[in-house]
Parts: sequence; structure tokens; C-alpha cells
Amino acid sequence: MSGVTLNNSSTVVIGAGPAGLTAAYLLSKENVPVTVLEADPRYVGGIARTVDYKGYLFDIGGHRFFSKSQEVEDLWTELLPNDMLVRPRSSRIYYGKNFYSYPLKPIETLLKLGFIQTALCLLSYAKVRLKPIKAPKNFEEWVTNEFGERLYRIFFKTYTEKVWGMRCQEISADWAAQRIKGLSLTTAILNAFRGKPSAGKKSDVIKTLIDSFRYPRRGPGMMWEACARRVRSQGGSVQMGCKVTACGYDAARALWDVSYTDAEGRTQSIEAGHVISSAPMRQLINGLSPRPSATTLTAANALKYRDFLTVVLILKDEEGFADNWIYIHDPGVRVGRIQNFRSWSPEMVPVSGTVCYGLEYFCFEGDGLWNSTDEELLQLGASELAQIGLGHPKDVLDGCVVRQSKAYPVYDDGYASNVETIRRELRSAYPNLHLVGRNGMHKYNNQDHAMMTAMLCARNIVAGRQVYDLWQVNQDAEYHEGGTAGEVKSFGLRTVPARAR
Repeated sequence: MSGVTLNNSSTVVIGAGPAGLTAAYLLSKENVPVTVLEADPRYVGGIARTVDYKGYLFDIGGHRFFSKSQEVEDLWTELLPNDMLVRPRSSRIYYGKNFYSYPLKPIETLLKLGFIQTALCLLSYAKVRLKPIKAPKNFEEWVTNEFGERLYRIFFKTYTEKVWGMRCQEISADWAAQRIKGLSLTTAILNAFRGKPSAGKKSDVIKTLIDSFRYPRRGPGMMWEACARRVRSQGGSVQMGCKVTACGYDAARALWDVSYTDAEGRTQSIEAGHVISSAPMRQLINGLSPRPSATTLTAANALKYRDFLTVVLILKDEEGFADNWIYIHDPGVRVGRIQNFRSWSPEMVPVSGTVCYGLEYFCFEGDGLWNSTDEELLQLGASELAQIGLGHPKDVLDGCVVRQSKAYPVYDDGYASNVETIRRELRSAYPNLHLVGRNGMHKYNNQDHAMMTAMLCARNIVAGRQVYDLWQVNQDAEYHEGGTAGEVKSFGLRTVPARAR
């Protein structure tokens, strides 16, 4: 094993996703020696990378560049000043062989549902208004209170359960309150007739979805490739194909020794005063030395993750659809969401007369869907695309499959106590180990919130003490897509979708 020694102010960053690269960029900007170790041999950006398949570019999961934090918006502009498009937000819901605008337009929705179903939905809503569920504890109860049971089952239940792999009765009401903030059937109908409020009446805006967003012209990976170049130009290092295998803390020297396998398969190590980890928390804890307590290891091994795969289909252009994506609420197909990459940016589809769609399937690594062959998944995708009415198998020209493990931390009954158990031991036994980002903190957040944790972490390291508590980022604030870009000058907070207690 070869060793590289840096001084005590140096930092090793595990993972070149939005959180890891943001931290590395800000630290290198302050002349702090920094080395980023990324397991992927080709792409930076983590789940926010842009994959290139024969010149077709596509996003893994969909990443709108919109933040209520002005600091995050400014950082995006600083990193990519001349390549950000302003794109209209357009999405729909597919259910029962019909497409519905999202956010829902009440008149359109009720007309498409038909007279009988509409009447039943209104009666269901009237019933819950007369006798609401007191102190709703789970997602199902909260949404039912706002829309009635029938609309909940049509427009919320199936998709939510596809994404999370657990019943809506098991998901916290707090998460529903944040994701669908301020919207009920009554307010939706009233706003349909009021029209859009004036710019000076922001308080009247339903804080659910934005009308437009910024997006790099060649996908989100373009942002993080630019960030990696900036890190290198400022004296930092971004090493690809380097899989971290262990992190050992030497208390006598107050130094970390990070072991990894490099792109050539050689075992290497690097010493630093600080380690910033955006790696999955379970993986990190199992690689620490001195070895954590049995209690902490048990807590780490109890953490679970939700995975998904994207079936990418390239088709002859038969006009298709203009949405960024369509949410598939219909229980008759397994696909959860379909992206249209040309609507994100025209530059992502290089051949005129073609379209490129991404069909997202939420699953668990190792289950039947995950273990299907690429050929089986491409056939499934083409079949379900035809079933929905968005394409025909004969028009499919090519395709590929991208599997994304550990896309979302799972919030089961014990996750909060398990994370707290881990945090307690890290605070006392592993100085200068900093957890950032979604998987690093086992905490649901969006790209901008992951960046916020990294920005504050970098400030703490530069200051030489903990000035900011990273765990407070996005703890209590509303869903990030509500409101106006940059309206919050300091960092916002938000809850996560925990299981109901």
C-alpha cells in the first residue's frame, strides 16, 4: 500500500456528486488542499450526472436547477455562466387512459374523469370536509383530508407507492404536508378561476410547483464537469475510478488515513486532517477504524435504500409529447415516470427526426425487476410505452438501460433512531469526519439542499470549528419548488418522508 501525506488542513472528499464537488470547489477556492475520490471511472455528478449513449444525452432522475437559496443560485451561475437555459416546466399525470395537467386543473380533471366519477369525487370531498380526519398521521390521511378519498386514490396513491415501495399508510403526514403545501381541492378550484396572481402578491401563489427552471444545455452533468475542472484549476485533485474501501482515524496524530482502490486496481491510501463523505452512510460506517461499536454497526446495517433503473428508448419522432416528464399513476403498468429528454434541452437529442425517452422503474437492488436482463427491460419499456399510447415498438430504433443503486434512502420505522445512534458515536469517536448530501446523511434532499450541506461544511473547515449544524439543512421548510428562485437569502430547511409513527 502506497501512502500520500498531506498537512492537517487537507481534506479528502468521498464522492464527486453535487455535495462532494461543491465542498471541494469551495475549499480549493480558499487554498485548502483537497482530493476528491470518485468510484465512477467516467462520470462526475453522482445521480445528477449526464450519461452519453451514442451521442444521446440523458439525465438520471431529472434535475431542475431551481433553488429558493440565492447562494445556491449564484453558485450555479458562477460555475456555468453561459450555458444555462431557462426551460418551461411542463408535466402531466397519466391515469385511466387519460393525461391530466400537473398541477391539476380542476375543470379539465373533472371533465376527463366523467360525470359519475366526478360526482363521486365531489361527494367524497364533501364527506371529508364535513368530517375531517383529526390530526392525520400518515400520507393517506393527510391527502384524503385535502382532496377526498377518491381523488387521493386516483392521483396520489399508486405513484407514491411505486416510488417508495411501501404503503401510503406508512409514510409520514409531515412529508405530504411539505410536498403538497397549500394545495387542496378548494384552493385549486378557486385558483383555476382567479388566474395567476400579480408578481406583487407572492403570498397568493400556491407553493407546489414552479413555472420555469434553469437547466444546463447538455444536462446536469455539464454543471458538475465544470465544477470538477474548477477544482483542478484551483490546485485540487479529482480522481476517477477510485473506490474508497476504508477510513481509519489515528487519534495520536489527529489524521485520517483513507484507503482506496484506484482505476488500475491498485491499493492506495491518502492522509488528511478532514474527511467529507457523501457515500452511503451504511457503507461508510462499515469501513471505519477503529471499528464502531456493535450498536452503531447494527444501526448502520439496518439502513435501507430504494433503487431505480432507467430504460432509455430512442424512437422515430411521431410528434410524441412536449412534457419534461409524465407521472404514471396507472396501476396497470410498472413504469413510474417517463422523461422526454428533448424537452429538457434540444441539445440532448443529436439526430433530427428522433426522440429519446427515459422510462423510470423504482425497485430494490436484487429484486426481479433489477435482475432482469437489459433485453427484457427494453422489451418491457417498449410494451408499456405502447400501452400508455406514447410510442410503438416498431418505431424503437435503439435503447439502453442504466441501473442506479441507492437512489433514495428509505425511511422505515427505525431509520431516524438508527441515524441518531450513528451520529452520536461519530461526534465522540471520529473527529473531523463530515457527512454531507442525500446518502451521506441518509436524509432525503434535493440537489440544492445537498449543496447547502456541503457549503456549510466547507465553511466549518475553513473556520476551524463547527459554526453551522449541517443536520438542520432542509429540516422544516416547504418543498423547494414552491415560491421564487433565490427568494431566501439564507439556507432553507425541509422535512423528509418518514414512516408514520
